[in-house]
Amino acid sequence: MVKQTIQIFCRIKPTKGKKSLYEIDSKDSSDLITFSVPKDVSEGFINNKKEEYKFKFERVFNQDTLQDDVFKQVAEPVIENVLSGYNGTIFAYGQTGSGKTFTITGGPEKYTDRGIIPRSISYFFEMFAKKPEYSFTMHISYLEIYNENGYDLLDPQHQVSKLEDLPKVSLMEDEDNNIHLKNLSIHPANNEEEALNLLFLGDTNRMIAETPMNQASTRSHCVFTLHISARETGSATIRKAKLHLVDLAGSERIGKTNANGILLTEAKYINLSLHYLEQVIVALAEKNRTHVPYRNSMMTSVLRDSLGGNCMTTMIATCSIEKRNLDESISTCRFAQRVAMIKNEAIVNEELDPRLVINRLKREVDELKNQLSIANNGESLTGDLTQDEIEKLKVVIQRYLEDRDSDSSLNVGADMRKINFCFKLLKDMYIQMLAKSKIAPVSVAQNAPANFTIVDASHYDSKELKDLKDTLRQRDNEISILVGMLKKEKKKYDDLAQGKPAVHTLSGSGSSDDLPKEFTKSHPKRDILQNMSMGRQEAFEIFKRDYVGNQDIENQKKFLKKSYAEAKMLGEVINTARAKLQHLKSKSEQIYSKLEATNSLNDPRQNSEYESIRKTMEFEKENYRENFEKLKNLKTQIEHAQYLIEKSQVKLQKDFEIWWTEQCELNEQKQQQRLESNDQSRVESITSIPSTANSLSTSSRINSSTNSTLTNSYHTEKSVFDYGEIHKKLPQIESERCILIILLFFLLIIKIRNGAASNQKINLTGDSEIDADITAFINARKRIMNQMKPKN
Repeated sequence: MVKQTIQIFCRIKPTKGKKSLYEIDSKDSSDLITFSVPKDVSEGFINNKKEEYKFKFERVFNQDTLQDDVFKQVAEPVIENVLSGYNGTIFAYGQTGSGKTFTITGGPEKYTDRGIIPRSISYFFEMFAKKPEYSFTMHISYLEIYNENGYDLLDPQHQVSKLEDLPKVSLMEDEDNNIHLKNLSIHPANNEEEALNLLFLGDTNRMIAETPMNQASTRSHCVFTLHISARETGSATIRKAKLHLVDLAGSERIGKTNANGILLTEAKYINLSLHYLEQVIVALAEKNRTHVPYRNSMMTSVLRDSLGGNCMTTMIATCSIEKRNLDESISTCRFAQRVAMIKNEAIVNEELDPRLVINRLKREVDELKNQLSIANNGESLTGDLTQDEIEKLKVVIQRYLEDRDSDSSLNVGADMRKINFCFKLLKDMYIQMLAKSKIAPVSVAQNAPANFTIVDASHYDSKELKDLKDTLRQRDNEISILVGMLKKEKKKYDDLAQGKPAVHTLSGSGSSDDLPKEFTKSHPKRDILQNMSMGRQEAFEIFKRDYVGNQDIENQKKFLKKSYAEAKMLGEVINTARAKLQHLKSKSEQIYSKLEATNSLNDPRQNSEYESIRKTMEFEKENYRENFEKLKNLKTQIEHAQYLIEKSQVKLQKDFEIWWTEQCELNEQKQQQRLESNDQSRVESITSIPSTANSLSTSSRINSSTNSTLTNSYHTEKSVFDYGEIHKKLPQIESERCILIILLFFLLIIKIRNGAASNQKINLTGDSEIDADITAFINARKRIMNQMKPKN
């Protein structure tokens, strides 16, 4: 976006009549024109009229300025911006007969009198030839606003029809407040000759009349628009811009021209539209104005972008220096000064070429079709499914629904026809199931075992049932993983008892309590443990102790603790130095005030103490700067160490999650294999749990009521109810000894968490192998709990 004020230029019309006094003062970046108005003696001796009027312009073109100089100074910069994608506008303003049409269109007598419009056309095609890497197109429209009605000057019916019979150009506004002109034709111009022919055609259709001020006065506002589009070869981006070249009709005073009839009507419409233009200029120049009256006239609506919008605008104020026209020339310059206060916000107008985008998308679709065909071994994926394919899909869906594995998947290949058919079939089956559930009761399978109760679970919430299944599966995985880890701990304990070296050497006492308080406020490890169950927390602590990167984390923590201590010491030194500097400063100010009061500043004997304090202050300042730089560098090291610790802990958490997921998947695979082995043995094994658990409770005398409750809850949690399933899948337990170990571990966990393990002795079962497992579990848990305790 480019924010730029409207550029204003002034051009003096050559004249042979009696001239007024004016002066042009040229400077580096602007020109200053001064009009001198001498006082008239006939108006009396008391006359307070202003004698000099000064106006500032970007450039003032004197009477001898050529058309080519005006074009290079005014039009060439705007055309360069149009080629870069910015909208541009050049309009001429002034009283009638001041040279607006000559400046914009040119004179018909000489080739050198060509105006801005024909020179701009030639310059555009010249630039097109210099940039062969771009593809340019030009379209032209020519609008005339006569008596507040718009007409198309390039309409072929313009020459053979009356003005009243021609279609009028109307304004249309879209949702984004953009103006569109209906019934205005746009013609392509492939070369300079075609563009100039369109210009000459439009000029011949303009409304021109003879007035007392001008023999060929244009009685309408004309807007000649060049639509330029540029696209670089191989690029899908198109830059579109438009250049408005506006020739406004001249204002005139009826008292001077004595116009009547049609000329009077035309003059009224011209002056009214220029009045509305001035209202828009005044509103835009005021910062607090919220409403700009663009809709008051057709001309201001067409030039909405040119005045305070997306456009780079330039104005040429044409002035006549004859004495009778001096007042109108001064008014024109005043109008130009107000225009110069308006700021436009121009942006590059870029868009994607829709044809190129469509072609690119078509190529991508063809390539994807070819890749899909190759992936399906050349099989065609268009047309309807055959009857054989439909029957196969029905069989696949039926097998998928009968499969009770939650991890099973429905694979029909990369064919959207088959996928859509499967979705449709599943939807039909679901609708039929809902219809049956409302009409018919739940049917009982014929081959269902007698000791199973058929439960209609259709009224249960599927989400709640799924959550219960996930919780049960998670507990099973935690039990299996903890049992495996306890066996490893037992093996390590036995190796240590036999004098064998330990497998791991890392310390598990990596607590965050040794770190400073600034770092432990939001410790990642504590956040991790808060989101875990107790079983996963215990597994995480054991995993962390044997983790490969744990030593690096501990080293970083030690370095962080040391750095914090050093930073604290430097902070105290800096604070002490600051206090000392404040004290020396106040003392030096007191001594300076005394010396200044006694006029002894230049006496070396009197100001020796003052000089000594100044040297001490310089020394302290130098020490302060050095310590501050050290603290600054140390802060960077601390932040880097914190980042490394957090990064390592995040990696630790990710590795643990990966390991935990692998263990869970492994346990689920083992359990699935056991389930598929023998249904009858599973039922018999589970039905023997209560008697075994009761006998164990009686023989070992370990909290029989708690053991019975735990056993019953174990049965309740391990029972799984599925929709439409009449079988209850219960886990297979290979032997009675595994059941006893798991139940005892559950009981030990409950008693330890309730504080019983620390206050009384744990009764054993009498079985040497089971008692060894219990002892290993208790010792491992004690070691973990000791490592998790904060250090004093």
